[in-house]
Amino acid sequence: MSMTPFFLNDRAAVVTGAGRGIGAATAIALARAGADVLIASRTQEDLRAVAKEIESHGRRAVVVRADLSAPGTAGELAERAMDTFGRLDIVVNNVGDAEIEPFQETSWEAVEKALRYNVGTAHALTRAALPHLLAARDGGAVVNICSTVGRVAARGWLSYGMSKAALAHYTRLAAHDLAPRVRVNGVVPGAIATDNLRFVMEDDAARRELEAATPMRRAGTPEDVAHAVVYLASPAASYVTGTLLEVDGGIETTNVDLGIPDLEALPCPAGPGEEGI
Repeated sequence: MSMTPFFLNDRAAVVTGAGRGIGAATAIALARAGADVLIASRTQEDLRAVAKEIESHGRRAVVVRADLSAPGTAGELAERAMDTFGRLDIVVNNVGDAEIEPFQETSWEAVEKALRYNVGTAHALTRAALPHLLAARDGGAVVNICSTVGRVAARGWLSYGMSKAALAHYTRLAAHDLAPRVRVNGVVPGAIATDNLRFVMEDDAARRELEAATPMRRAGTPEDVAHAVVYLASPAASYVTGTLLEVDGGIETTNVDLGIPDLEALPCPAGPGEEGI
């Protein structure tokens, strides 16, 4: 059986958050499949290492050091890709961050920032890239990196999980808006062994607990996620849009316990003319 539908020969991609972890693995996997890749993140040194790996597979790499929380920055990536590659076929929205903290310490500003960063940047880049994706020979593809904590509930993940749930539904909605020329899908990683999970992976007891709570009995790797992205970006998924592909080891509940205890009764704020308790 020919594997040609899984190839991305001579296509061009933009991958955000590509300096390390899932973003880096995705950029390299896309290059192995035949794509040229613009990679963006905040850390120039990390990007250079990823670019070198992309080029080792005979593909072109463009390094853009960028803070995607700045208005307008995401949109500039699409134009930079067009200027260099002359086309843009694939967008991978991987950038994302949020505070992980107890409910009572989660401010409105933290919630707003998570939505703006995890959903707003994906929208800004996708919207800026849209004219080029519409012009792509076989139609364009957008892949959003969501999260299992947007699907299951656990303590401490309020702002992050809420924003990733929003990104998941954004994916479904955008898929309808942009069909049939541009496909929009998402990958939903579970616990992936990146720097963000180091606090678990470097603690033997916590790592064993995670593994025991995961049907596949291990944490995921960045490459596990990257391979799913390549599939969704490739012609092999030409009839797939609005889909969230779960790459989570089979979990149905959280497998990372942050150890946040039950809330105790809190003092009531004093009313007008009353002394505090």
